[in-house]
Amino acid sequence: QLPDQQKMSESPLNRFRGVYLPPVLHPLNKTLVKDGKWKDVDSTQEKRRSFLHDFCKKYNSRKQLRTHLVHLVSRIYVEDRHKVLYCEVPKAGCSNWKRVLMVLNGLAASARNISHDDVHYGKHLRKLDSYDLKEIYTRLNTYTKTIFVRDPMERLVSAFRDKFEHPNSYYHPVFGKAIIKKYRRNANEEALKTGSGVKFKEFIQYLLDSHRPVGMDIHWEQVSKLCYPCLINYDFIGKFETLEEDANYFLQLVGAPAELKFPKFKDRHSSDERTSAEVVRQYLKELSKEERELTYDFYYLDYLMFNYTSP
Repeated sequence: QLPDQQKMSESPLNRFRGVYLPPVLHPLNKTLVKDGKWKDVDSTQEKRRSFLHDFCKKYNSRKQLRTHLVHLVSRIYVEDRHKVLYCEVPKAGCSNWKRVLMVLNGLAASARNISHDDVHYGKHLRKLDSYDLKEIYTRLNTYTKTIFVRDPMERLVSAFRDKFEHPNSYYHPVFGKAIIKKYRRNANEEALKTGSGVKFKEFIQYLLDSHRPVGMDIHWEQVSKLCYPCLINYDFIGKFETLEEDANYFLQLVGAPAELKFPKFKDRHSSDERTSAEVVRQYLKELSKEERELTYDFYYLDYLMFNYTSP
């Protein structure tokens, strides 16, 4: 067994354990942008890039951010034709982004015809962690890397509404049952059996519990832990609040076909009111002052990194 153990310790993956990539602000390549109408969007983009870069320079410490390279890139989707890397942040336009990547990749003629299941379960797009180390590094160093984010409370409430207020064959039995069992006093048999009807307050109790009965989920995980914005130097930072114009400007930057525009449609539950600041306010009323503050603390880094105003 000894030679095998030695081989393992010398494997390339182990050499990259604890990788540290100090942030460098590279200029954005704008040679493919032909239209002067993007001036304001570009100006906003440069401010966001500088803000994140300055934040990371202050915050970064080798000790805090040492992590495995393959884990770092596990949420990043690859589109090789236009050399795009997109880090998926759920509830920030990710379904439509994946549709766009499929069109860019020649897998579909139009974003409108791609179903929700095809987007999320069709396995049409490759993630960066499926490549070998050399290919990962090449893409990180040469492709245009983008991330789209959203106000953390809006994203959280949107995730709760989507996963717990509609029938769901995964989130109710896996998360719902565990949440109701631990946080609801005198829960009835039906609720314990189905996991349906989780209340927002119960969901927040689960989120803030250091001994959660079930693990975290990408839909409410912090962006800082999904995409590692201080370790991966994202070239473009889009926001859900300005999704369409940011996305269409990005498509210009990477030389997408002129007819490809970012889809406007809501992916699911299209009759529901969008999760706005006012909708969030109603949900936050269900929490105590302490719970609201602790929830803000939970997403504190996301608020800081992307310059969102504290609620």
